[in-house]
Amino acid sequence: MNIFVRTLITILLASLAMAGRAKAAAVLPPRVESDFVITNFSFHSGQTLPELRMHYLTFGKPGRDRSGTVTNAILILHGTTGNCGQFLGPQFAGELFGPGQPLDVQRYYLVVPDNIGHGKSSKPSDGLRAKFPNYGYRDMVEAQYRLLTEGLAVNHLRLVMGTSMGGMHTWLWGEEHPDFMDALMPLASLPTQISGRNRVWRRMIMDSIRESPDWQNGNYQAQPSGLRVAVETLYFMGENPAMRLAEAPTVRRADEVLDHYATNAMAKLDANDVLYALAASTDYDPAPALGKIKAPLLAVNSADDLINPPELGVLERGIKQVPHGQAIVIPYSDQTVGHGSHTKAVLWKKDLARLLQETEKK
Repeated sequence: MNIFVRTLITILLASLAMAGRAKAAAVLPPRVESDFVITNFSFHSGQTLPELRMHYLTFGKPGRDRSGTVTNAILILHGTTGNCGQFLGPQFAGELFGPGQPLDVQRYYLVVPDNIGHGKSSKPSDGLRAKFPNYGYRDMVEAQYRLLTEGLAVNHLRLVMGTSMGGMHTWLWGEEHPDFMDALMPLASLPTQISGRNRVWRRMIMDSIRESPDWQNGNYQAQPSGLRVAVETLYFMGENPAMRLAEAPTVRRADEVLDHYATNAMAKLDANDVLYALAASTDYDPAPALGKIKAPLLAVNSADDLINPPELGVLERGIKQVPHGQAIVIPYSDQTVGHGSHTKAVLWKKDLARLLQETEKK
């Protein structure tokens, strides 16, 4: 193949890629982006923050019945170290938000916040660093509730759904506000406290940051060296082994892929933010109160999820305690992508549509 032909092919492939990105951007419906500030927010740790900023996106408009109850609001919650932007790509929004799709914004009012410590919401890297209040998952759920009720005047939810950390928040929503929603859909999560390997990899990240000689008790001038161990651990846990082998079939390629990922991730993440985000899971334990969940709940995991491995049987045991609970484990296939299957909506959007249909009020 001569250089001219190769150049034409390169240009064609680039054009197709750009067209694909443009199409994905074009189908994304209009949204509102804003902030809600909660004054004197009290954390379960006993600490307070004079102003807690909750950044959020909304799609669509709220609808109300004759009594003033919001009937179409859906809360969508992101994962650890993520933000609301993870739901804007073709894998999620492109499969769910458009006309006739399960979360059609012409029908539903979607609320997608950045949670405490993440995205454009209040977080350690804003300036307080290690003096930022210690927050847990229950604090995050409380802030979400206040954003909805005080900031957006939403007094009822059609659905609460979330991925990974957001999935764990979804279990807590069902317990702490059992009459507030019609349905719940936690993805890539388990209804039990963080333990076993799940706790170990989180501790590895936290220890790598805290024990860095250049951490300086959180007052570092440059990102501490332990952040690299943290992002490499996140990379390790994110996808299934088959995908890792396919993208990195040799020693050299594996090193290249990991180096590329780590360099990009370290440019976007802050060590204090990561440390706090991982530590927040310490207070998570929905198991004792699963029987309090009133709304129908559909839990969806994938068989190749290293963080929530199905062989433990935790989901199957826990779902029996939920009065109207169902659980699905998506079988491993060439379409599943490990833990990240939670954002690949094509894998589970039919289940979401079914849940909405089954819980629709006549």
